[in-house]
Amino acid sequence: MNFTTCLIVMFGGALGTLMRYLVSLFALPISSQLPWGTIIVNITGSFIIGLFGTLTLAHGRFPVSDEFRLFVMIGICGGYTTFSSFSLQTLDLLRDGALGRAALNIILSVALCIGAVAVGHLIGAHFNGGATEIAQSAIEEDA
Repeated sequence: MNFTTCLIVMFGGALGTLMRYLVSLFALPISSQLPWGTIIVNITGSFIIGLFGTLTLAHGRFPVSDEFRLFVMIGICGGYTTFSSFSLQTLDLLRDGALGRAALNIILSVALCIGAVAVGHLIGAHFNGGATEIAQSAIEEDA
């Protein structure tokens, strides 16, 4: 770890956070019953990390620097995805007695995000010679 890498991750996080805010704003009109902004952000963020992580492996067809992988996977995806918001919104639904909506939020968020990572990985693997990995270092899995 060095200062430059920290700055790269920080700027990626700022960009991801801005993207999250904008998606959440656009989703407000449809978010009266479920937190659709958070669901959309988590699904698209899961897809992005699955696709990018697979496409840009060092031994694949589209390698990028480790710093750029950290910028996208830790910075952008880390700032963009919203598990803490998901947790808070689910707790609020439970506290409001909306057990069905809370369960639906959990099922949609978890199942669709895992599915999005898998689809992103499959698309990335298709274009990257059948790659089986997504992360190439332990720190990338902490995104």
